Amino acid sequence: MEASRKQFRKRNAILSCLRCTRAHPSAEEIYRMLQAEHPDISLATVYRNLSLFKRQGLIRSLGAVDGVERFDADTSPHVHFICTGCGAVLDLPELALPQSLEAEAQQFSGCHITGCQLTFSGVCPSCQQNHQEELS
Repeated sequence: MEASRKQFRKRNAILSCLRCTRAHPSAEEIYRMLQAEHPDISLATVYRNLSLFKRQGLIRSLGAVDGVERFDADTSPHVHFICTGCGAVLDLPELALPQSLEAEAQQFSGCHITGCQLTFSGVCPSCQQNHQEELS
C-alpha cells in the first residue's frame, strides 16, 4: 500500500510541476525541478509518467527542440513559437488557430483530423539583442 501511495505522490508531483510552468520543460528539466522535494524520484519515473500522461491526453508533446522532447500541460488548441537561438518555447495565446484549417486539411487529405499544432520558429527578442550586441 505504501509503495502505491509513493507512486501516486510522485505522479501527482510530475503533473503538478508541468502544470505550474509555462516553460515547456523536458523530462530532464522536470526531474531536476522535483529532485529537492522528491529526492527518491528517478528520471525513469518521470519519463514513464510523462508517457502515461500523453496517452491519457493530460499533456502533449511539442516534439524535439534541439534534440530534446518538450512537454506542455496546456492541451487546448494554441500556437507556439520556438526560438532557434536559445530553444525557448513560448505560447502565443493572442493568435487563434483558424478553424477552417482543420476542415480544409480533412477535405484535402480525406483523413479524420483530430487535432492541430501550429508552431512558428525564429529568433526571440533576447537572442536578437544578443546577436546585435555581438555585432557591435
